[in-house]
Amino acid sequence: MENDNSALRVDKWLWAARFFKTRSMAAKAVSGGKVHLNGSRVKASRTVAIGDQLVITIGVMSFHVVVLGLSGYRRPAKEAQLLYKESEESIKTRQEERELRRMANQGYVAPGTKPTKRDRRKIISFTRKDE
Repeated sequence: MENDNSALRVDKWLWAARFFKTRSMAAKAVSGGKVHLNGSRVKASRTVAIGDQLVITIGVMSFHVVVLGLSGYRRPAKEAQLLYKESEESIKTRQEERELRRMANQGYVAPGTKPTKRDRRKIISFTRKDE
């Protein structure tokens, strides 16, 4: 880890903390408005300091974290988790949403086979009714 008084780009920190697989994915998320620093939308070049609060949205999940450390290098997951502290309410909300999604998908059964040529024609004619 770097020394505590330095600052680091938000996209690089998100990558090092293992929220995103690549730095370019982190930069796209930041520029797409999926990351808020201290309550405001930021650019990828904005610096993060210790004590800053981040709200990170990945898909349907939302993480509310406080920055505890800075690292410009991607380290193992155990070390990356030391860079931040997630709030208890964030963890609880994420678990509740996961449970709701699991219950909503519980009755779904995937089709056993691919649609046949006849089935595809029926699907196409059904979806193109208004044309």
